[in-house]
Amino acid sequence: MGTARHPMPPEVQDLSLEQVMDKYVARFADRPADWYAFEDAKIEGFKRAQHRFIGAGASGKHDDPNVVPARGFTLTIMFVNPGQGNAAHTHESEECFFVLRGFLDVFVEDEAGRQVWQRLGPWDCVSCPPGVIHGYENRSLEPVYFQVMHGRARPETMGYADAALFDKRDEHLKAAPTSAVTVPV
Repeated sequence: MGTARHPMPPEVQDLSLEQVMDKYVARFADRPADWYAFEDAKIEGFKRAQHRFIGAGASGKHDDPNVVPARGFTLTIMFVNPGQGNAAHTHESEECFFVLRGFLDVFVEDEAGRQVWQRLGPWDCVSCPPGVIHGYENRSLEPVYFQVMHGRARPETMGYADAALFDKRDEHLKAAPTSAVTVPV
């Protein structure tokens, strides 16, 4: 018989082991591809799908009942076709991209617009510190899947470097169509 060395959070204490597994296991097959997760995803060149696993990430969709509740971080999987990426942006917390399949070109940018790029392949990652302008593009010929983690359970919606996008950064939360488009595995 084992002894728990740390206390359980209140919302877990009264759950059966079966209920713990039901609440905290997330399967890819049950994570719909959300092609409207971000305001810039409506723009050609920035189209991508988010699969939410733990919390909502920086999409701002914190009321998604399909995700595992977040405590201190979020975890999502992004699907990005060739020629697509995301707009330059910042976060108030650390963000990490970890490539699972394919190739992803990532950049950091200064406020003068100068960018430095690196190509990431499978099992490579980049950690973007808070306040550092960054982004990515799939410049390869194949789709890319990568994991995104944020260092907060409820990160703010991304802070686009472009003023017009920043002013509209929450528009996708108002009337976003639901999307259960399947992407290749």
